[in-house]
Amino acid sequence: MFDGLISELIDALRCLPGVGPKSAQRMALHLLERDRERALRLAGAITAAAERVGRCRRCRALTEAEECRICASARRDPKLLCVVETPADLFAIEQSGSYQGRYFVLLGRLSPIDGMGPEEIGIDQLLRRLAGEPIEELILATNLTVEGEATAHFISEHATAMGISVSRIAHGVPLGGELEYVDGGTLSHAFASRRRMFS
Repeated sequence: MFDGLISELIDALRCLPGVGPKSAQRMALHLLERDRERALRLAGAITAAAERVGRCRRCRALTEAEECRICASARRDPKLLCVVETPADLFAIEQSGSYQGRYFVLLGRLSPIDGMGPEEIGIDQLLRRLAGEPIEELILATNLTVEGEATAHFISEHATAMGISVSRIAHGVPLGGELEYVDGGTLSHAFASRRRMFS
């Protein structure tokens, strides 16, 4: 129906999660017909972010610097380390305002069927960090899915063997739920009522 650049824009917008052909078409037409100034601003922001945003060398969160503001902050508790699956999970926890430690982002979860083993999700890097920093408690905030639970169990076994206290976020996060969709109050409750994985 549309040709050239319009069709290319519609197709490009379809890469966003939850955006189908109709939504992409609506967005493209809105930007071109009613809001060209914001379309240019959006294009500039996407280009700049794609070119300059990378991963923190310590926690693997998204950042423009070599080390993210959380890892660089002297106000964060260096004895607490929270393990999450994705940067979106980290942002969700930060928005709750209930946690003042540091993070490690796995960038996935164990899933042998999908070829995601310990090395693919950075567990080797996490274990090096546990060995080299004064971490006293490891909080596992992987999603409460089968793969998330398996990942938490695998990490907890290794951390416990290193003499580190391990806890798991608890109440309030629904089984099978994704952290990025949980509200701040629920996340605060989950952190307050976390439980130890092994005694």
